[in-house]
Amino acid sequence: MKFKLYMMAVWAIIKKDAKIFFRYPVNAIFNIIEPIMWIAPVYFLAKSFQINGQNIGFKQYTGTADYMAFLVVGSIVGSFISSVLWGMGFSLKNEMDAGVIESNWLTPIPLWLQLIGRSIFSLFITTINAITVAFIIWILFGFNIGNGILPAIVTLIPMLIALYGLGFGIASLVMITNNANNIIDITNFSLNILCGESFPITVLPKAVIVISLSLPLTYGYDAIRGILLGTDTLLPLHMERFILVGFMTAGVLIGYNILKKVEKHCKTIGNIGFH
Repeated sequence: MKFKLYMMAVWAIIKKDAKIFFRYPVNAIFNIIEPIMWIAPVYFLAKSFQINGQNIGFKQYTGTADYMAFLVVGSIVGSFISSVLWGMGFSLKNEMDAGVIESNWLTPIPLWLQLIGRSIFSLFITTINAITVAFIIWILFGFNIGNGILPAIVTLIPMLIALYGLGFGIASLVMITNNANNIIDITNFSLNILCGESFPITVLPKAVIVISLSLPLTYGYDAIRGILLGTDTLLPLHMERFILVGFMTAGVLIGYNILKKVEKHCKTIGNIGFH
């Protein structure tokens, strides 16, 4: 009975988010145009470093000369990370600003389930956007990926589940500070740099590489590129997949427990209505 109630609540949240999204069709169009606007200058910059049409220096670092494919795959994975962070953290701030967060907390639906519900539609739209953007970029600039799409998706799944643990942690910070934009922006940007969204982490300073190697998301980027592009991976693929599965289990449990403690703390001191 409780499971049915939870699923009804998640479906209601998804329908609400869908109605809001489709009320602003220009935003949907801009979500497709914006990534292409960011990638286009990088594409032409990369071409200026090519020798006989090959990024030779880049190949020595990664094992592939196709920087465009490297960048597109990183951007797609990064978009899913952003989707979870913004879908969970910023939606909580929106409820604070709208003055409805207190009433939502009085419902029999736990906060962690509400956060998951708010991210599901965002992930769905991100998937559609990623496919559309990748297709347009392929038409405009061209890039090649192998036949490992299914193994790449299987590798991506534990990474996405693990991100919910990170999302719970971000939501906890938002509740404590009542500040979503700065927290999510800093976290998202830092992860992009440290995990190598747009470049191989081996070009980073040695001290920073140590930090990068300690982040499980780094191995998510690396494994998916290794499967799709045949790049030289940091570790054997089976080890990187094992790290992602461990990250999924530990990340969700740790994030959930942090969220529960912060939720209890906020209810005790009564600061959840401030913004």
